[in-house]
Amino acid sequence: MSRQAIGLIAGSNQFPILFAKAARAKGLRVVAVAHLGETVPELAAEVDEITWIHLGQLGKLLKAFRKAGVTRAVMCGGVTKTRIFSDVRPDLRALFLLRHLRHMADDGILRTVAQYMADQGVTIMASHELLPELLADGALHSRRGPSVDELDDARVGWTVAEQLGRLDIGQCVVVRGKAVVAVEAIEGTDACIARGGKLAGEKAVVVKRCKPTQDLRFDLPSVGRRTVEVMAESGCSCLVVESGKTLVFDREPMLSLADEKGICVMAWTEGDDKK
Repeated sequence: MSRQAIGLIAGSNQFPILFAKAARAKGLRVVAVAHLGETVPELAAEVDEITWIHLGQLGKLLKAFRKAGVTRAVMCGGVTKTRIFSDVRPDLRALFLLRHLRHMADDGILRTVAQYMADQGVTIMASHELLPELLADGALHSRRGPSVDELDDARVGWTVAEQLGRLDIGQCVVVRGKAVVAVEAIEGTDACIARGGKLAGEKAVVVKRCKPTQDLRFDLPSVGRRTVEVMAESGCSCLVVESGKTLVFDREPMLSLADEKGICVMAWTEGDDKK
């Protein structure tokens, strides 16, 4: 009996590889469509089939899935958002969808693509369903707890990040002395943290949380060891993420580095900012 196929629309970093390994361990045949210049080449060794495309080649993506008999797929990993200004090669299918978008916000694009694919017979699923262990939970915490000032800044950041997400702009804010010093837009989390740390000088608090209207099938907030590295380089002292709605990569190395650098890490749920 042939194994059931699962489609993998792969972006950058390690999430596509982690998903592929988990899916194959569960007996699924992984059919990947990877993005040139974004997806790591190592993914090819972890999947059953792989097709490489340029960003925007929606027709080629669908053709690969249809040929492999894929009816379910996931989106794993992001893409460098600034590439939309210089390195997108939309085919006719993608151009048709783009003309119907009101603006180029993340959720709007992804929901439009997901609905189009569903209309073509490929249902987009939530990628973390196969990897629930990657979600932040109450066990995600460093040895050092927050100071009084860090708690105050975290509460401000938690509220601001919610409003930022409500506008579908970004997921991360940096706060120092109850003042917002940086918000994430198209540049991404690492660049936002670096800019915020430079402006704040030291001891800034980084808050990253899910958008209130987030479609959990894609673009969940994510952090990892690299996040803590950037915070340490930028002088940021505390990281707050949303429990149950944030992907955490390299959990143990991330917390180990946080402890080494004296950085506080916490996972909050709704209401923790009121405590």
